Amino acid sequence: MRRPREEKKRSKKLSRRALILIGGQAAFMGLLGFRMRQLGVNQSDKFRLLAEENRINLQLVPPTRGVIYDRKGRPVATNVPLYRIQLVREQTIDPAGVLHKLAEIIPLSNDDIETVLDNMAKRRSWVPVTVVENITWEQVAAVATNAPSLPGITPTVGSYRNYPKPDAFCHIVGYVGPVSDYDLSKLEDVDPLLHLPRFQIGKNGIEAREELDLRGKAEIKRIEVNAVGRVMRDIDSKAGDPGKNLQLTIDEDLQNVALERLSEESAAAVLMDVHSGDILTLASAPTFDPNKFVTGISVADWKDLNENEYRPLANKTVSGTYPPGSTYKMVVALAALEAGVIDPNEQVRCLGSVNISGSRFHCWRRGGHGQVGLIRSLRESCDVYYYELAQRVGIDKISEMARKLGLGTRHDLPLSAISEGLAPTRDWKRKVKGKDWLIGDTVNVGIGQGYTLTSPLQLAIMTARIAAGKAVLPRILNTIGDELMPIKGNQTLDINPEHLALVRQGMFEVVNSSRGTARGSKIRTKGMEMAGKTGTSQVRRITKEERARGVSKNADLPWNRRDHALFVAFAPYDNPKYALSVVVEHGGGGSRAAAPIAHDIMLAALEREDTGYGKLPSQKRRTGDPDEDTPRMRVKPSDRA
Repeated sequence: MRRPREEKKRSKKLSRRALILIGGQAAFMGLLGFRMRQLGVNQSDKFRLLAEENRINLQLVPPTRGVIYDRKGRPVATNVPLYRIQLVREQTIDPAGVLHKLAEIIPLSNDDIETVLDNMAKRRSWVPVTVVENITWEQVAAVATNAPSLPGITPTVGSYRNYPKPDAFCHIVGYVGPVSDYDLSKLEDVDPLLHLPRFQIGKNGIEAREELDLRGKAEIKRIEVNAVGRVMRDIDSKAGDPGKNLQLTIDEDLQNVALERLSEESAAAVLMDVHSGDILTLASAPTFDPNKFVTGISVADWKDLNENEYRPLANKTVSGTYPPGSTYKMVVALAALEAGVIDPNEQVRCLGSVNISGSRFHCWRRGGHGQVGLIRSLRESCDVYYYELAQRVGIDKISEMARKLGLGTRHDLPLSAISEGLAPTRDWKRKVKGKDWLIGDTVNVGIGQGYTLTSPLQLAIMTARIAAGKAVLPRILNTIGDELMPIKGNQTLDINPEHLALVRQGMFEVVNSSRGTARGSKIRTKGMEMAGKTGTSQVRRITKEERARGVSKNADLPWNRRDHALFVAFAPYDNPKYALSVVVEHGGGGSRAAAPIAHDIMLAALEREDTGYGKLPSQKRRTGDPDEDTPRMRVKPSDRA
């Protein structure tokens, strides 16, 4: 039996614990009430807004990609309707039965039906499932006509990029393709459009370089969705902008003439206006079909393109670089004339070769040219004359003149992989090769060999500057949307006009003299006379032993060991309008392989009446619709493919 004192003590302890427990419960209830008041009253507006945002989603409507046109307003990159048939499971009691009825209207196999049913089983009942896509308008019309017997079936329309002139513009326009992780990794600020399924962006050429203008801006819709994501209603929208249309300076007709003449070759041709810099032809052969890249090129097609030794994917006009051969002799001649180290009437004796610092340098004519002056040196392309000029003027002044004429410079055009070429100097060799410049290097550059590299685009610019006496700059875009692209480079070249006239006279005799190296490519129409310069650049070294037994003919060598053939020209001689360059890879001699091609391209340009730029169709201001005019029907718009 417990004592009274112990009982009293125990009772006090229990009372103290009860008070502590009751106090803790009261504090907890008070804190809970305070927090409920804070959330329900003080922060009610904040959570009401969050609830609204949870049921309001933003939806992007892809804009129509801008159309690209040629000089005359003919489309070369368009958007073509892509028709699909979709099925919504909750709108039909018997999906399988509907699909079998649909198969009586459009081609649909049992395997296709099973695939659609499997896809439907993996998605919510209200989510549309694509049954078939890329069908014809006639098939869409047939499905729409039978709509009452096809519950749940809905035709939709998107668009995909199409290139109606694939051969003529593949290297210029390029192509689009699906957005890849690599594409996204290159961007700092990623446009939400790029995350849309099936969205495509420019991968190459103008499609890539002018991507932002061509893409446009999406329409942004605010939509109300329920707890499971079903769209309940449209709330409002912010209008987007379609991509801007572009007009090129390229003339499709002349482009086709050039490609026809370059066919069967690995070659390039560039034709440009000597005053505006407008590029009328930018032809690289062979070509490829960019449409194969739009929806994903097959492994077999990709392999064929990559293993072709003629390199059809390369745009040789801007990315191909070649020793310019004798087309570089105008550069050396102008450098010597400007430096005052040669008189036009001074004669240099050519005996077929010359010994320089213990090495023998040969002229292309084994027996030599005899006494040679400036005009004859260009007309008959005497190498020994330019060995002498190169030594007198030096590599630095030669390269300075080359850059003044547009060589060794990367020109700003919206094209992929534009090459800078190379106008070498002493400092360049020291930095890149780690060696001193030698006199033999200068002598080789004197005839366009050695380290010197140029692209067909640069050769055309060089020729245009010689013809016009102005610092002509190339231009391939005439308009972006409603904005006219400026013409640049009209300032006069810092070269004595008399010296330019002497070089032009030499180029005239190359084509029009009975002794000229390109006399077989003369344009005989009065007032259209062409001036030019042939070039042949070696891709292999000719040994002493080979010279002793006789240099092998190009025809006897494997294709990839033959010389490159080059030709540059301008016309008409008395009033220059066009400049042209042609390079035929491993074509042999410039007079035989390149000059005849240049003759035909130049003649086509001169005979064709140039009426300026064609008018473009008005820019459509709608988003999400194909540019092509299509029959009107209740067709649901969809994301662009």
